[in-house]
Amino acid sequence: MNKERLKNIAEGLIDTFKIAGEESIKLFNNGLEIKLKEDNSPVSNGDLKVNELITKKILTLTPEIPIISEETVDLTKKNKFQIYWLIDPIDGTKEYIAGKDEYTLNAALIIDKKPVLGLVGVPKKNRLFYSFSPRESYLIEGGKKIKLNCKKKQPKNSIVALSSVVKPSDIILNKLKENKVTSIVKMASSYKFCVIATGEYDIYACRGRACEWDYAAGHAVAENAGAIIKTLDEKPFLYGKEDYKNSSLLIKRAENLYD
Repeated sequence: MNKERLKNIAEGLIDTFKIAGEESIKLFNNGLEIKLKEDNSPVSNGDLKVNELITKKILTLTPEIPIISEETVDLTKKNKFQIYWLIDPIDGTKEYIAGKDEYTLNAALIIDKKPVLGLVGVPKKNRLFYSFSPRESYLIEGGKKIKLNCKKKQPKNSIVALSSVVKPSDIILNKLKENKVTSIVKMASSYKFCVIATGEYDIYACRGRACEWDYAAGHAVAENAGAIIKTLDEKPFLYGKEDYKNSSLLIKRAENLYD
């Protein structure tokens, strides 16, 4: 699939992501309907509405490409696709239900095990990230489109890591120490990938957790902005695993985090 086609697909989803984000806020304000899934994780009518809106638009843009969504996936079927969509309509459902502002809307196009295109909406922060090719990652904020390049925004002598938990494991703390991290900030959802792409933060490391749809869209945004994304043992971070489970992850804004 050529770059122009990918660009048209990504840009064709922008308005839908804005509408879906507004709908997620509206439904929260009206009082969410919440159920528990088989794995005891919560799902709300907000998750389902966002999934419906994004899926419907993707089907009009690429009717020939299969869609795998967290909310509709059949986990008894192994993933055998080479080209497919991964959707996580709301990543950070617990944060969403609690009224916090770091939940995200996510869609990524996977081709040959790599996320080549991704959109991440952050409705309560009025931020929308999208990417469709290397060196083609953007943030839409305040009516402006900003090209992302991972340029450092922290003070030069400061290296700030992100963590999804309050107390990272010793394995993660040692990896952060290797990279001379000076402080750690807790942050939820795929928003972590995006604020590394903007250069607001420097590094994120975690052991195997979550599923491929949680990472893919943010991965595309960050890597296409110039971030380095691998497993903790420096192997390529690839998608298309039959059970959709993520391996360990290391995202660095640059090879030299002081730059």
